[in-house]
Amino acid sequence: MNNTNNGSKLYLYSITTVAILGGLLFGYDTAVISGAEKGLEAFFLMAPDFQYDKVMHGITSSSALIGCVLGGAMSGVFASRLGRRNSLRLAAILFFLSALGSYYPEFLFFEYGKPNMDLLIAFNLYRVLGGIGVGLASAVCPMYIAEIAPSNIRGTLVSCNQFAIIFGMLVVYFVNYLILGGHENPILDKDPATGMLTVNSASDMWSVTEGWRYMFGSEAFPAGLFGLLLFFVPKTPRYLVMVQQEDKAFSILEKVNGTIQAKQILADIKATAHEKTEKLFTYGVTVIVIGILLSVFQQAIGINAVLYYAPRIFESAGAEGGGMMQTVLMGVVNIIFTLVAIFTVDRFGRKPLLIIGSIGMALGAFAVALCDGMDVKGVLPVFSIIVYAAFFMMSWGPICWVLISEIFPNTIRGKAVAIAVAFQWVFNYIISSTFPALYDFSPVFAYSLYGSICILAALFVWRWVPETKGKTLEDMSQLWQK
Repeated sequence: MNNTNNGSKLYLYSITTVAILGGLLFGYDTAVISGAEKGLEAFFLMAPDFQYDKVMHGITSSSALIGCVLGGAMSGVFASRLGRRNSLRLAAILFFLSALGSYYPEFLFFEYGKPNMDLLIAFNLYRVLGGIGVGLASAVCPMYIAEIAPSNIRGTLVSCNQFAIIFGMLVVYFVNYLILGGHENPILDKDPATGMLTVNSASDMWSVTEGWRYMFGSEAFPAGLFGLLLFFVPKTPRYLVMVQQEDKAFSILEKVNGTIQAKQILADIKATAHEKTEKLFTYGVTVIVIGILLSVFQQAIGINAVLYYAPRIFESAGAEGGGMMQTVLMGVVNIIFTLVAIFTVDRFGRKPLLIIGSIGMALGAFAVALCDGMDVKGVLPVFSIIVYAAFFMMSWGPICWVLISEIFPNTIRGKAVAIAVAFQWVFNYIISSTFPALYDFSPVFAYSLYGSICILAALFVWRWVPETKGKTLEDMSQLWQK
């Protein structure tokens, strides 16, 4: 129970758990494609009115990311106009509609199970809808948690959102594995003369006709739960002060922090709720460029190419059972290494973890390229991919978000974070949509390219990124003024 000195931890953790469900859905929605994309590709290869190629498949597999760019870019407007809680409710609705639409894209307009160009467009529009939900959640979930949480545990609770994203990916890897069950992904034949793909007649067709639908549709369950639970959480105190509902703001602060602290926090919020803003380049171009490059490198090192196409990559590396089991194993390793980052970021600092992570990723990527070049199959390439992903999870995964949230001075933070997050989703889309064609051209080239970018990322962090460990958010203004 809360008293004059202490708030209710149970109340705080209950609210935070609901909010990070948005992070879980973020991970679920972006990684569901990993299990579904091969059956989906085979389905549209059977379309009579057009030839579905690798470029189209790259665009279709990553179409949700177009929505992510839109959702991320609009998140600031929604968070201000609708409030943080209502923005999350909107995201839940979008997740739910996208899951049902991706499961049954023929709804109302098309004949079930008959692929054609119009159906491909409809499917992509449903995925874009879910992407808008992801873009909204990616910006608003950390904002909601940060505005509810006491300052002494804010960093840990916001980091839990990143943990929820990775956990969402693990959940969907496991769900996809269970849905596929005893079935196998289709066998695709490539015509050596034309390069065109066709579905082998000996293929297990269940994953082509039904499997991918169940995988996309499964997201409706966590999305529905998220939407339901959002009726039991409050608006954030900061937002309530902004809309002149100070009594309600105090009531929530009192439940979380206790009466004495609540009075002090409310006074601080009132003093900064209408904080002056400055022009974007008040502190020079460098801080904005560094923020953007952090986002760009987080994606350009190629992690999402691995996360989205994991089963296919493991299968080609010689893994048993279509690569789904190895994908689940990678999800477990990702969870463990994300926890490493959460527990060490305030002890070792941001820069050392980013540099170590970049070097570890580079070694993993070059090892995968070498295995492919020498036609080595089995444990070694699978292990190298898992090493590559693990080093990302202990470095660029969570720490890029931490840096972006703290590196900008207070007065330009809103605008600067929106720009950095938009760049993140744009490059996520570029990497994810080009990967199938790049991988088809040469896996050795693809992984050597990502490994080289990892080395560049380490040099960038070492030379340009300031260490923010132990600094207050107010210190950032002085740091960049120098």
